[in-house]
Amino acid sequence: MKQNPYRRTQLACYLGFVTQAICANFVPLLFLTFHHAYHISFGQLALISTCFFFTQLVVDFICATVVDRLGYRPCIIAAEVTSGLGLAGLAFLPDLLPSPFAGILVCVTVYAIGSGLTEVLASPIIEACPFENKESMMSLLHSFYCWGAVGVILGSSLFFAVFGIDKWRILAVLWSVIPLYNIWNFSTCPIERLVAEGQSMTMVQLCRTRAFWVFIVLMVCAGSSEIAMAQWASAFTESALHVSKAAGDLAGPCGFAVCMGISRLLYGKFGEKVDLTIFMVASGILCLICYLLAGLARLPVLGLVGCAVCGFSVGIMWPGSISISSRILPAGGTAMFALLALAGDLGGALGPAIIGNVSQNAGNNLQAGMLAGIGFPIVLVLCVFMVRKQYRASSTK
Repeated sequence: MKQNPYRRTQLACYLGFVTQAICANFVPLLFLTFHHAYHISFGQLALISTCFFFTQLVVDFICATVVDRLGYRPCIIAAEVTSGLGLAGLAFLPDLLPSPFAGILVCVTVYAIGSGLTEVLASPIIEACPFENKESMMSLLHSFYCWGAVGVILGSSLFFAVFGIDKWRILAVLWSVIPLYNIWNFSTCPIERLVAEGQSMTMVQLCRTRAFWVFIVLMVCAGSSEIAMAQWASAFTESALHVSKAAGDLAGPCGFAVCMGISRLLYGKFGEKVDLTIFMVASGILCLICYLLAGLARLPVLGLVGCAVCGFSVGIMWPGSISISSRILPAGGTAMFALLALAGDLGGALGPAIIGNVSQNAGNNLQAGMLAGIGFPIVLVLCVFMVRKQYRASSTK
């Protein structure tokens, strides 16, 4: 039996999301190493994450107008090239430039370009493939970001334990092999256009569509619900729940990522049997419960459960929001996917900032900050109810 040629496209997109997870999670593991080896202040270290997400936002916006003219293949290949070069450059550039911090920022900016391109392009590439159960395929695709995050955290920790943290440059080169290998996959796999040339909605048309703005709010809430807990899980478990660093990281960030991956994997396997909007509403309610549990729990174990299970609750939010948008506005094209990614990244920037500021104003009480996160899933559920009728109508066509 002849193998489906689009399976290669599927593999390439999966590895693209794994690469994105490496780009987002590898350097933060080295913050203390950079602090001691290069005498980089904590304020400067915070700028590394800001630079990464800001670059992604800029790329998201540019993609809305450029990708359709250039084509998916050259842009997604450029994503793999820049991701690979940025990661590999970490092994050399900080030591070659007069300022190690400047070298790190250059590398982060380069691979953030690749991460942003992957974020915008992988979803429409999968959406354009002639697969059945597109919502399930989208959820399965996004699950590979979670497995990538778990893999880079556990893999890096194991490497450092065996070879020592001072060998981090070698590991940076090893992680770069994945995107550099994936250049071949994207060069040879079949890639279809999401919308026929000349039939995509323009940015002006999208902005005049009421449902599109509901999708934007939906993505902001999805990004906020996910990234707020993911970014603060380690600090929350260590400071608010008084759990050791090792146990906190395993039960917090790793537990969160594993549960999020399981959620996306389960929907990817069995999603055709479940109404996506019902799953989204149930996930939003569960997310609300998790934030309440994290913010109000007096027993550390309950707070840890809230952190981990929150990963399961937010798992469907980002890919589900994209699938709902694509189903209701099938002519949205690349511009819509790019703007949705931008909205998700904006939520990813706003959510952690809100929790951090509320915690600071409450006397550095992270549990109080976590309570501020309940607004994200509440608004998300309301947005799903607003578009549920349209989604069901489009599903019967």
